[in-house]
Amino acid sequence: MSHINLRRWQMNRRQVLRGLGVSLALPLLDCMVRPASAAANVPAAMKPKRSVFLYIPNGVNTLTWQIEKAGADYEFTKPLKSLEKHRAEITPISGLHHPQVLGKHHNCEKVWLTGANVPGDGGAFRNTVSADQLMAEVQGVATRFSSLEIAIEGVSLAWSKDGIQIPAERNTQQIFNLLFGVEKDSKETIRRRLSRRGSILDLVAADASRVNKKLGNADRSKLDEYFTAVRQVEERTRRADDWLNIPKPQVPSDDAARLQRKLSMAEAGEYYRLFYDLMVMALRTDSTRVITCGIGSEGNTSGIPEIGILQTRHGLSHHNGDPEQLRRLTETDTFLVEQFSYFLDQLKSQQEEGQSLLDTTQVLWGSGMAYGHSHGNANLPTIIAGGRALGYKHGTHVDFNLPKIGQYNVADVSGHYRICSRPVDENARLSNLLLTMLQRADVETERFQDSLGTISQVLA
Repeated sequence: MSHINLRRWQMNRRQVLRGLGVSLALPLLDCMVRPASAAANVPAAMKPKRSVFLYIPNGVNTLTWQIEKAGADYEFTKPLKSLEKHRAEITPISGLHHPQVLGKHHNCEKVWLTGANVPGDGGAFRNTVSADQLMAEVQGVATRFSSLEIAIEGVSLAWSKDGIQIPAERNTQQIFNLLFGVEKDSKETIRRRLSRRGSILDLVAADASRVNKKLGNADRSKLDEYFTAVRQVEERTRRADDWLNIPKPQVPSDDAARLQRKLSMAEAGEYYRLFYDLMVMALRTDSTRVITCGIGSEGNTSGIPEIGILQTRHGLSHHNGDPEQLRRLTETDTFLVEQFSYFLDQLKSQQEEGQSLLDTTQVLWGSGMAYGHSHGNANLPTIIAGGRALGYKHGTHVDFNLPKIGQYNVADVSGHYRICSRPVDENARLSNLLLTMLQRADVETERFQDSLGTISQVLA
């Protein structure tokens, strides 16, 4: 490949990146289509079937987390107490795992919704499609955003069909503007900008095709990954143009003021709840039906000063059995569950057509790790909530460990940690739950990753 051609490719690539930096930024363009009422060539409206995925990093203090009885008359442990009022709308599940991730603690957050095989050293790898994006293909045809990717801290949970990570937005004011903000430029100006972006992408496509023939295998793979991202932007550009004539939902002034507050982790409770309020408003306005939210990063998540804990969650998870560290980890578990309970409160309080928003929304809350100190990633902390209108039944603790072990003994610390490092039931797979959720969202599939079937215990 000549120096001149390489230079030209680099110049064109910079043009694309500059093109993506205009005011109609990439997150705003994510997977947009018209609603059924917008134009004649749009799919007919369908009843909303919504899905939300919430990820916490580094597992939990499994000694205080573990529910010890299966069935309907289980007792909530200390970290889970705030969910007592939602007993009829949730199902805690014990014993799930991702078979291809066992013993590979790095990248757990990246494969939570994919179940893909990852390198043990945490190095670079090509992911597979995440469950949320398969749902977005079906449920997103009638919403402005087929999916919404956000993160309080950490990385995006969403991965495209080509295994490319979809960026997550972390700024709450940007999220509000994305969903409800008014464009400063006219439709004609934005349309010209989109047309220019399309021209730049066409130029890159033609140039990439010529360059690709002169590259080695490793460089060709990198270029293919980049070109996949270009194709995704092409699709977003097309769909952005479709939505130019459709006004964004109007949010009441009181709600708008509340949702545009500038907060930080220094006031963690309010900060978390602001993210949850934005998610509820996005669902209420049918701006999207699929949301992923990374609550923290496996490598580094902030402490929670308002409950007196300054250590990162990663640091707390490596407690080495220290009682004070374990107590603090339990306190952070409790805090995170309380924010989740608040989210369920808000979903339950919103009514549409005689049902609550929680009834039409399936919510998965959990982690890709169980016991953080030794990076054990079996017996994953998992809660499925809501979705009564999607065919769920709740009110029990579903446990795949107890049929084989008879009873828990968390006093036997090393014995319980073994349960969190190697699966008790090889067939109890998180992909089974993801398959269940996919089918509830009308994705026509009988398999997801290494699934063996759905989890019938959560279905009516």
